[in-house]
Amino acid sequence: MPLPDDDDMCWPPRRITPALKAINEWDTWWSGDPQRLTALYGGGGTYGMPDPKNSQYRGGMLGRISRWWWGTPPAPGELRSHTHIPIAGDICSASANLLFSEPPRVSVTDSEATQARIDSVCGDRFHATLLRAAELAAALGGVYLRPVADVTLADAPWLDIVHPDRALPEFTWGRLSAVTFWRVVECEDGQVWRHLERHEPGVILHGLYQGTDDRLGHPVPLEDQEETAPLAAKVDDQGRIPTAYPRLGIAYVPNQPTRRWRSLPLLSNLGRSDLDGIENLMDDLDQAHASWMRDLRLGAGRAVIPNAMMQSLGPGRGGYWNPAQEMYTGLDMLTKPGESPLTLVQFDIRVQEHKDTCDDLVKKIVRSAGYSEQTFGSDGEVAVTATEVSAKGQRSETTRGNKILSWRPGLGDVIQALLAMDADLYRSGADWSQRPLVEFQDGIQEDALTLANTAEVLERAKAASTETKVRMQHPEWDDTRVQTEVAAIHAETGQAVPDPMQTGLIP
Repeated sequence: MPLPDDDDMCWPPRRITPALKAINEWDTWWSGDPQRLTALYGGGGTYGMPDPKNSQYRGGMLGRISRWWWGTPPAPGELRSHTHIPIAGDICSASANLLFSEPPRVSVTDSEATQARIDSVCGDRFHATLLRAAELAAALGGVYLRPVADVTLADAPWLDIVHPDRALPEFTWGRLSAVTFWRVVECEDGQVWRHLERHEPGVILHGLYQGTDDRLGHPVPLEDQEETAPLAAKVDDQGRIPTAYPRLGIAYVPNQPTRRWRSLPLLSNLGRSDLDGIENLMDDLDQAHASWMRDLRLGAGRAVIPNAMMQSLGPGRGGYWNPAQEMYTGLDMLTKPGESPLTLVQFDIRVQEHKDTCDDLVKKIVRSAGYSEQTFGSDGEVAVTATEVSAKGQRSETTRGNKILSWRPGLGDVIQALLAMDADLYRSGADWSQRPLVEFQDGIQEDALTLANTAEVLERAKAASTETKVRMQHPEWDDTRVQTEVAAIHAETGQAVPDPMQTGLIP
């Protein structure tokens, strides 16, 4: 399918508008910026004055959301605490750490040269990219992975990330069959230049369009913009660049199955954010914490004093009150002889009530997002063994396992495309015909004492070989190191000496 040629085409297309609105809301919570939250829900105003929006007076879901904490304008004279608990960022970061705190193992069989090239390509930078991609997917509902290369920058291709709100996907029977990425390369005098990059099996199409904020506009030569000019020498007369990989070289990894768009064919495969459905709970948490901070502000010790004790500005000019000083003034009051004119005022600070409320909301948020409280280091829950960690973190491990089901095939596809690009552009000799096997590390590692006790029990039962026990104790070792350790153990214990009954020396 060619690139669009309709000058009046709406962009982004209206059929993905519901997804873009949801992604924008999740992104705002993920960013943790109170000003963005206020702008999203229509709160705030100019110079501290209320600036209500029409949506705040409406009924239904829209009105209710618009009247959330971040969307309710403060009353005249009220100080709004803009403290925000960035729990959305914590949830997305925890999701990434659960998946890729340890790099996945990528392997192929029957090709040592290809395995060596995989180890070189899938190094620390590859691992860091996966961590960023996993956090992005948890926040926005999914992420696109694409292999890129530049022989002037690196000696091997690498993995790139594309955000889901900059892509127009096409799915066939639930699988990504084509996708169009776009980016804005320039804006000037109401004109917007967009670069469209469409990926199809075996080919990539590039196009530059001049339009407006909401219209794609007409195609213009790639040479018109500095960022796209280098592509002009690479594409044919139809804007196509053939690839060495015959299938689609892009992988889309949905975070979790979607709930809100199941009846929309295009959007039903996009996936959902970890933040989907808990926005109201996060809003309640911010409101509870702001109330706590308000108690602290109002609970500051004050003293009520007579007007006569105010700071004078001079004859006929009255006095002034500095709210920063710890005095309330302005009362014409008489005192009895011998009594102090000062009246101390100290309001109670409801620390425990607010803490209990916030703790309960955090538990509900974490549980609704699909994680265990232990994952976020809940107070008073310190596990000392891997068994206890596994028991208390069962919900998080289940969520991690569900996400791995989407990440494993996606990584396998994109790494195969990465190897094809490596063999074509860098002449590495890697055999990309075999799809790599991706194995995720165990998220919970047993402690050394537990492993040693297990190995001892297996030894007494004669239920495992020396190699099996060594691999159990050191799962991170490669085959060479394992065999070396097995040989050393056999030499020390005398097992390396051949059995005389098997040599024929003893009749």
